[in-house]
Amino acid sequence: MKKDTWLLPQGIEEVLPVEAKQLELLRRQLLDVFACWGYELVIPPFVDFLDSLLVGSGHDLDLQTFKLTDQISGEMLGIRADMTPQVARIDSHNLKHERPTRLCYVGTTLRTLGNSIENTRSPMQIGAEIYGHSGIESDAEVIKLMLEMLAVTGLQKVHLDLGHVGIYRGLSEQAGLSQQQETELFEVLQRKAKADLDELLNSFNIEQKFKTLFITLSTLNGGSDVLVKAKEILAETNETVTMALAELQAISDLLRVSFSALTISFDLSELRGYNYHTGIVFAAFVAEVGREIARGGRYDNIGEFFGRARPATGFSADLRLLSSLAESIEETTKRIYAPHINDSDLNAVVRELRAKGITVIQQLPGHQQECDELQCTEILEKENQKWIVRSIA
Repeated sequence: MKKDTWLLPQGIEEVLPVEAKQLELLRRQLLDVFACWGYELVIPPFVDFLDSLLVGSGHDLDLQTFKLTDQISGEMLGIRADMTPQVARIDSHNLKHERPTRLCYVGTTLRTLGNSIENTRSPMQIGAEIYGHSGIESDAEVIKLMLEMLAVTGLQKVHLDLGHVGIYRGLSEQAGLSQQQETELFEVLQRKAKADLDELLNSFNIEQKFKTLFITLSTLNGGSDVLVKAKEILAETNETVTMALAELQAISDLLRVSFSALTISFDLSELRGYNYHTGIVFAAFVAEVGREIARGGRYDNIGEFFGRARPATGFSADLRLLSSLAESIEETTKRIYAPHINDSDLNAVVRELRAKGITVIQQLPGHQQECDELQCTEILEKENQKWIVRSIA
């Protein structure tokens, strides 16, 4: 059976004019917001060496990356599934600033598999990063910028979820888990399957108190009372866990100064990006979507692969998802219809109007009745040897 030539691969979409217009207007707005916060735009390549794309990302991103062989060098290339490693390379290898560096980016990525909700394999990733600062102040700044991005998009009643990979990492170290045990337990904790968790922990030759702590960790999610409870339960754990809890409390306090009405929850067993992140992790949710709409966290030392380790923190989102949730962005630009006449004066007027940012659509022969269809509100007409703009009644 012959395949229809107009079909696209599953999870690959084309963007039609109405959606494309909204997407581009939102892209410009958000990049302007980032610029106002001091974030400079960078544009990484769509294809890169595979090892550069998979820096610190772990197994999941490897599976999501399309791979091909470079016919020039013979090396393996990848089509980016995540732009963050590329931006880290720009900071560590190309810019080489000693001061903190703020960068932002936007571009299409490609993934071998789509997510379970939108099913897209070509999200348009937008994000911002700070390099060169290790304090929670930079974590707080990127979270604030993420919330500002969502506010500009028009999303209300955002719910912020905070976690810290240092809690699980510190407990695993203190319990003496092997690398394999740590990975297996991580996977079960992400599924939040209590029966599987009990069975796995019973198979581990570790002290019973740590088995109990890991089971309790899976239940530590909710409001600010979770941190109070966690400090009591984890009081005898190592410094890594203690510091992680202190950082969660401090960043929550910082955020509440600027966003007193923000709903903040804590999930101490949420380990999104565990192989990648090194500290605070966060995600934003809204009621309309069954998963996070933006996410991020701290990922120190990613630049080490590129020759210079730098502390880093940032966030990213799918611009197409944000655009689908955003309020309609209205353009104030006029739309003027011009006749198809080879007249130098008319051409000069058209050029002048377009130079001012006004849309002028010139008629093509045989299409005299398209003003309404093109949503033009005004028309160019000749009066007393001059071309003037008249309102369409």
